[in-house]
Amino acid sequence: MANSAQARKRARQNDSQRAHNAALRSTLRTAIKKVQKAVLAGDKAVATTTFSVSMSVIDRIADKKIIHKNKAARHKSRLNAAVKAMA
Repeated sequence: MANSAQARKRARQNDSQRAHNAALRSTLRTAIKKVQKAVLAGDKAVATTTFSVSMSVIDRIADKKIIHKNKAARHKSRLNAAVKAMA
């Protein structure tokens, strides 16, 4: 356990920040799954609109350094390829 007041405060801040980061990570995963679900359903119009929304979510979370920018780029690339592959 933290002994100094400063260390106790840092422990409190770390807990709240960890919860906030977990919520953002969950938002990211949900956005990715929405696009994948639309692609599997075969609805190109819905897949395109959800992809554009999800792209901004992925960028926003990468800007906050919740995930690495290269991981964000990889997700966007794979989702884009899946949407484009729809006939």
